[in-house]
Amino acid sequence: MRPADFTLAAGPISVPPETLAALGSPILYHYDPAFIERFRAAEHRIGAIYGTQSHEIILMQGEAVLGLEAAARAIVRPGMACLNLVSGIFGKYFGYWLTAMGADLREIEVTYDEAIDPDAVAAYLDAHPEVEVVAVVHSETPSGTLNPVREIGPICRSRGVVTIVDCVSAFGGVELRPDEWQLDLLVAGPQKCLGGPPGMSLMAISDEAWALIAKNPDAPRGSFLSLLDWKEQWHGAGKFPFTPSVSDLHGVDAAAALLLEEGLDASIARHAHVAAACRAGVRGMGLSIWPAREEIAAPCVTAIRVPDEITDLQLRDHARAKYGVQLSGGQGAGPIIRIGHMGAAARPMYPIVGLAALGRSLLDLGARVDVGAGVEAALAWLSDSADEAEVSLAAAGLSA
Repeated sequence: MRPADFTLAAGPISVPPETLAALGSPILYHYDPAFIERFRAAEHRIGAIYGTQSHEIILMQGEAVLGLEAAARAIVRPGMACLNLVSGIFGKYFGYWLTAMGADLREIEVTYDEAIDPDAVAAYLDAHPEVEVVAVVHSETPSGTLNPVREIGPICRSRGVVTIVDCVSAFGGVELRPDEWQLDLLVAGPQKCLGGPPGMSLMAISDEAWALIAKNPDAPRGSFLSLLDWKEQWHGAGKFPFTPSVSDLHGVDAAAALLLEEGLDASIARHAHVAAACRAGVRGMGLSIWPAREEIAAPCVTAIRVPDEITDLQLRDHARAKYGVQLSGGQGAGPIIRIGHMGAAARPMYPIVGLAALGRSLLDLGARVDVGAGVEAALAWLSDSADEAEVSLAAAGLSA
């Protein structure tokens, strides 16, 4: 089967030629000074995209799920009181890991079209001072929603609680300020807004998180999941714990360099601009976005409520087979179809392609939608906001 003509899924995404070329770079010996130099450069660039001056950057060699599990294993002691904030599939999933690590798991859970209320977090922590860790997903990709980590971070830090933040899909496309927002252990993936290949966990770890890890006698060592091995052996002694993923590192470094050349603020503005146009098109077509409120809709993916008579699987498969457009389902979060706006796909005409394929597929499957009105609404939004977007991008030396 040939690949889709347009990948507008929720990641991994299509990557630009520069990243593809980097992935085809020669496979270097991992102690070749040229590779060590590139590894250090990649760490520096990832730190710059995180926007942190205080967190230690760890590039673990495995897809971001590995980094999330590594975070849980490093921090959690048997009986440790951990508060897991659940607003979607990935938040719920992280709670299973916390339980497997022996945590005394507590959860604040909302419906999967909603976001966590920071006041509820503050109230729970005040009532339960034994809690040592709060885990939260910044961008719940299956639901297309954002959680207010800007507010949650200071609430936790002021109470001596360490935060674990899944920012896998948000990284590089959604505002994130670990230092200012007082976030502790963050895990990102390169295959989303960054526009890189899957296969690495991009982690930023505060002194507060390291101090809590130091209290855990069971924190892994001599393990593929060991954060301490990376801190002590690589950052401490300049020796890799094991052979790193050479090709993946080349690709991640190239993707990070491209984003920084564009400018982080410009990338964030670009993702928001395209997602807003897509949401306008969804409404124009007569459909509804999945998030309960516009202000919690994620810029990296638009989650759309599928009509009752159609399944997300039918819709996704039809759009790909008939129109060559790869969309994403809701991964069990609800009757959802998603149009991704990540990396190279966060450009003005991509949501038009996604909306056209979605709308026409719905018609083909018997739903009543106005495809033309949806496409026109998105185009009108892009046209009406073009001057504002041009000013924002011009400030970064780009053009819309």
